Amino acid sequence: MTGLRLRIAILALVLAAALAPARAAAAENPSYAAYSRGRYLTALKLAEQEAAQGSKEAFTLMGEIYAEGLGVAQDYGKAADAYAKAADLGDGNAQFSLGLMVAEGLGVKKDLRIAADLFEKSARSGNPAAQYNLALIYLDGKGRAADDAKAAEWMQKAAAAGNPQAQYDLGALYQFGRGVPLDKTKAAEWTGRAADAGLVDAQVEYGVMLFKGQGVATNEARAAKLFRLAAEQGNPVAQNRLARLYANGVALVADPVQAAKWHLLARGAGVSDFSLDIVLSKLTPEERAKAEKAAEDWRGERLSE
Repeated sequence: MTGLRLRIAILALVLAAALAPARAAAAENPSYAAYSRGRYLTALKLAEQEAAQGSKEAFTLMGEIYAEGLGVAQDYGKAADAYAKAADLGDGNAQFSLGLMVAEGLGVKKDLRIAADLFEKSARSGNPAAQYNLALIYLDGKGRAADDAKAAEWMQKAAAAGNPQAQYDLGALYQFGRGVPLDKTKAAEWTGRAADAGLVDAQVEYGVMLFKGQGVATNEARAAKLFRLAAEQGNPVAQNRLARLYANGVALVADPVQAAKWHLLARGAGVSDFSLDIVLSKLTPEERAKAEKAAEDWRGERLSE
């Protein structure tokens, strides 16, 4: 296997990225205008007034402010309460955000069954992140009975809506024929979309597909570009593959120093490669020093970012 794997039982529970209300739909709300300018306390006070008049968007905004601790002390209990009120009023974003909190037990009792119900409500309103999380729940069988076909159905919806992780995982479903017919071409297509969206794991996986011609026409030059993109972002598997290309002069001009540089970085992250150890051992002392300095410079640049 080349690193391809399903992220089964791993919900996308990064609250800072996930708790985003439908700001476009509520752009006319004064609370959202204040929020967009970073005036969080003002936004909260305005949202409280709007919520008193029944605004579901206002409740959702209150939930985000408390969940992220924007201008106030972080309070998951108050966040969950606000999200629950918005969710009861039919706000899909609040349903999803509350589902995340229930899935993790943040401010409320942990209950994957209730989380799944909330994800489904949000998913049916068209929320791609909720569709993706619901798909993962069906794959894992926690909160809902395991159902690969339903998982694939919701994964497809999230992928079609542009969710890169869903695109990558849908590619994996097609790769292994899980919930869908095994289809290497579709596996490559969806993995490629995720790679184009910048998902590092997908860049590595699609690079391998391109290099080997798995479900897509062989294109070593493009594979090399993807390996470089992922390697520069710190992926050790990509660093190892890029090192091999430099070592063997495949799709790139042979360069033992560059091969050694990327091998040192990959090896330092736990990816060993005996053939590249041999390349390293054959370098002159000057070449080895140059490779080590290049690797160290790369690490330094990463730390300074």
